[in-house]
Amino acid sequence: MGVSGVVDGPVADHVCWSYDEPGTFDAFAEGFLADGVAAGHQVWCVAPAGAVLAGRLRERFPAEIRRGAVRVVDPAATYVPAAGPHEQVRLYADATDAALAAGYGGLRVAADVTAMLHGPEQVAAFARYEHHADRLVRARPFSAVCGYDRRALGAAAVERIACLHTASNVAGLPFRLSASAPGGGAAELAGEVDAAGRELFADALELADLRPTGGELVLDAAGLRFADHRALLLLDAYARERAAVLVLRGAAGATAHVAALLGLAAVRVEGAR
Repeated sequence: MGVSGVVDGPVADHVCWSYDEPGTFDAFAEGFLADGVAAGHQVWCVAPAGAVLAGRLRERFPAEIRRGAVRVVDPAATYVPAAGPHEQVRLYADATDAALAAGYGGLRVAADVTAMLHGPEQVAAFARYEHHADRLVRARPFSAVCGYDRRALGAAAVERIACLHTASNVAGLPFRLSASAPGGGAAELAGEVDAAGRELFADALELADLRPTGGELVLDAAGLRFADHRALLLLDAYARERAAVLVLRGAAGATAHVAALLGLAAVRVEGAR
């Protein structure tokens, strides 16, 4: 069973929307941005001026376009190929501050970024950026839906990116490694990590590059249904490389049992607090 935050329940604040037909992204993004307008946020459609979604927003929100509540922003003005993840996130952090200063409740963005990804290195760089963006979403009144064309990128590339979002529509995604809420751990881990998702999990950990605090690297694991012995061995090695103890906080009893049997020195399972 996969993890998907937008198939059922309310829309989350950082959504990876994978599509085979562009119209499905346009429809979802339009509703996502319209909700932002209704909530009093400034909204950005990051797309070329002639994009279908941009045209829909101009027709639907002419007054909001005129006063700047709804903006169509060229991708070249928001995504800088040479920028690292921190610099890219800072751009949206500054834009959120500007929206707040202008009297809006926050900033909401919809962007189809497929055209900016050319090969595995750019996919990895963007996945790393998405994890940092997820942290911004948790800390500030910023929200985003990110579109990825599965036909152009391939299912494996989309999964690399989707598992680092708060939510996605990617069917069968085995786990989610997303940012924790302020005051929580280094990240949240939900779903299942077993043989089927082990390589993806190792990749996600490296891309997220989680940093310990006070010698501990805490994962909020209340949503983790199961992690097999190889996943726990991977976490143990990851923690050792960072001279830390990795804490799985709130993990299910089965995971705690496997960890106890392995006797891992760098992994500790704690009950929910």
